Amino acid sequence: MKQVVWAMLVALGLMLGGCGGGGSSSSGNINGNWTATLTNSDGSPAFAFTTSFTQGSGTSVSVTGFTFTTNSSCFASQTSETGTFALTGNFNGDVRGTFGMVISTMFPPPQTNNVLTLQGTVNNNTISGTWVLTGVSGCTGNGSFTITKM
Repeated sequence: MKQVVWAMLVALGLMLGGCGGGGSSSSGNINGNWTATLTNSDGSPAFAFTTSFTQGSGTSVSVTGFTFTTNSSCFASQTSETGTFALTGNFNGDVRGTFGMVISTMFPPPQTNNVLTLQGTVNNNTISGTWVLTGVSGCTGNGSFTITKM
């Protein structure tokens, strides 16, 4: 009887030891270089950018190397970028969760800043959702976006 129990425990240990060892290189975060395409609500191109995300503590995301790859008078000056990511599941290396990002001009008061807000979901190497731009006249709008890992 003891031999059967030991054999079952060894077999169970071997089975559990193999769990989670899939070939995914993902580590449950969104760290890396990303490229974004934003489209207006009518489907026309709005903005595009590249950046690097590094997941910080909690839901904070460090945004570095941010560059618009499209010309826009709304963001012709210096900008600040912040991001959030809340992991909602990590099964066998899959990255899933909610994502938020704010890109803002840095005009001194009392000038109005242009603020681009993105809200979406992360599904492994793709982030998708909606965006809203508020600001000065001519710098407003909304639409959808897709951000893909490079």
